[in-house]
Amino acid sequence: MTGVSLDARWRRRAATGTAAATHHAAEPPESETEAVSAEPAPELVPVVLSRSTAEALQGIRDEIGDCTRCKLHTLGRRQIVFGVGNPDADLMFVGEAPGADEDVQGIPFVGRAGQLLTKIIEAIGLRREDVYIANVIKCRPPENRNPEPDEVEMCEGFLFQQIDRIKPKVIVALGTFAAKALLKTQDSISRLRGRTYDYRGATLIPTFHPAFLLRSPDRKRDVWEDMKKARAILQGPAGDE
Repeated sequence: MTGVSLDARWRRRAATGTAAATHHAAEPPESETEAVSAEPAPELVPVVLSRSTAEALQGIRDEIGDCTRCKLHTLGRRQIVFGVGNPDADLMFVGEAPGADEDVQGIPFVGRAGQLLTKIIEAIGLRREDVYIANVIKCRPPENRNPEPDEVEMCEGFLFQQIDRIKPKVIVALGTFAAKALLKTQDSISRLRGRTYDYRGATLIPTFHPAFLLRSPDRKRDVWEDMKKARAILQGPAGDE
């Protein structure tokens, strides 16, 4: 027991000294504390990921790929005909399906009907490159037959994505098939045209297909009336109907 005192006062001093030493050991030196507090906590900066409409449309095209979702890929189609035009267009045209010329070039509405569509667009003061043009389905049906229900079901979702990304003010549905597919109706184009419909944030205007006008030029006046409605909507309240 050498070096150990039995004096209670000594034991109290020893205990106090030990506690104080422990307390000081737990606290960092003043200079160290200042050094730590001098460094501000890093700010969490939110990462904003945004894509242009063109990039978003390219993403949809990439998703389609060399599509094998329906039987059309086994029935002679050459390539996907996705869509063409201004990705930020206020006016969008939707047709039925690619034809022979479109299947070769990969661009919608490039044949005789496409040339007439270009004239229709120019008649309301726009250029083809100002609008966006697409079809309900992206592959040519054999012999240009109407798309079948299973083909539409597998493909129409890509058109809906295009519409939702472009966000046009006006959609012109060209012909019976496009109007029926978009509006989910069995009414003929003669019953549907002449009216406007709210559709996915846009105004939908059904009208005759340019290919029909090539066979029935007397109906061009009807299409002109429909296109004047489209022009008035695009121009706003000051537009001339």
